[in-house]
Amino acid sequence: MSISPSVSHSGSARASLLRSRGVGGHSKVTNIELFFDLVFVYAVTQLSHTLLHGLNMVGALQVLLLFLAVWWVWVFTGWVTNWLDPERPLVRLLLLALMLAGLLLSIALPEAFGARGLLFAGAYVFMQVGRTLFMLWALGNAAPANKRNFQRITVWLVLSGALWLAGGWLDGQWRWAWWTAALVLEYLGPALAFPVPGLGRSSTADWDIDGGHLAERCSQFVIIALGESVLVTGSSFADTLSQPQALLAFVSAFIGSVAMWWIYFDLAAERGSRAIRQSADPGRTARLAYTYLHLLIVAGIIVSAVADELTLRDASLRVDTIRGAVLLGGPALYLCGNAWFKKTVNSTNLPLSHLLGLGLLAALALTLTHWSVASLGMVTTAVLVLVALWEVCSLRSVRHTLRGSATD
Repeated sequence: MSISPSVSHSGSARASLLRSRGVGGHSKVTNIELFFDLVFVYAVTQLSHTLLHGLNMVGALQVLLLFLAVWWVWVFTGWVTNWLDPERPLVRLLLLALMLAGLLLSIALPEAFGARGLLFAGAYVFMQVGRTLFMLWALGNAAPANKRNFQRITVWLVLSGALWLAGGWLDGQWRWAWWTAALVLEYLGPALAFPVPGLGRSSTADWDIDGGHLAERCSQFVIIALGESVLVTGSSFADTLSQPQALLAFVSAFIGSVAMWWIYFDLAAERGSRAIRQSADPGRTARLAYTYLHLLIVAGIIVSAVADELTLRDASLRVDTIRGAVLLGGPALYLCGNAWFKKTVNSTNLPLSHLLGLGLLAALALTLTHWSVASLGMVTTAVLVLVALWEVCSLRSVRHTLRGSATD
């Protein structure tokens, strides 16, 4: 089923807000979508700095919850702009309003579990519910199945929104409880197909998405996270130039970022885009590969950015449990997310190179106390480089095929 711009009655004007679908290819990512993403560069920076300054179990759990919320509000917007045409003035105004709310949400992140809880919750609920109501109105009569789908989504988001606002109003353990419940509810929604009494449940066949567009949008968020990592590395190096190990740690952190880029963008991003474009059920692929699994990839980059800052700031210190969890956890999350993503889109086994990398990181976890922060950071970089080089060598034929088909 495709969304047609020509429908009868009052729905025709609203249907003009929807993207026109061509045969072959995919809709381009517009400049306003990229402009919207700039807010999330700030959000990712806020998350990494919040984790760095609260490097303990409670701080890590808080950042985890906040990251899951930030990813969810971004990826839901990515889904919606897959149907809406951002070149239309009303859709642009929607994205600009969401951008303003996203800026307020990002500002609130460091104190979301403190004095700015209600600001965070209010901005989040405005983005989730407001965007969904706009989508319901824009659909009109153009796609009845998708409209019913968004009616179900609205019910779920209104319920979770009440929990978010209640948590923002309260504090302490109550905020934890309400926000955790809200997040669990929102993450269960797509997995359960948004069942609602009287409205039934959705089907991934109803999610008539442009797979190539959504794949490109998620790839851009990976770039956002990697870019933030490079910025952190550069600013931290500028502050630690006088330290003897700073240059070595800086080079190691940069090479690690390059290896992470290579692991995802050398082949995985393009293969994923082709797989979802050719899928018989792109909605199902998008739900697992891009909505759920990409959050592991982005989380790995954010934690690795914190690890890079630690290697520059605390280079000579011995590794303890918390620092070790950050230094090993970032690459492990990244490799795990990439491995499952590649397995899903390529319909293959988990990549052996990634399993080897995860095994090496697990072995390093048994020897934490023998390392300094800088030396362990350099070894984790070596693991990422090994995985990237393994794929370069083992997937030569795949790379040749993709490059050849791209020129046809």
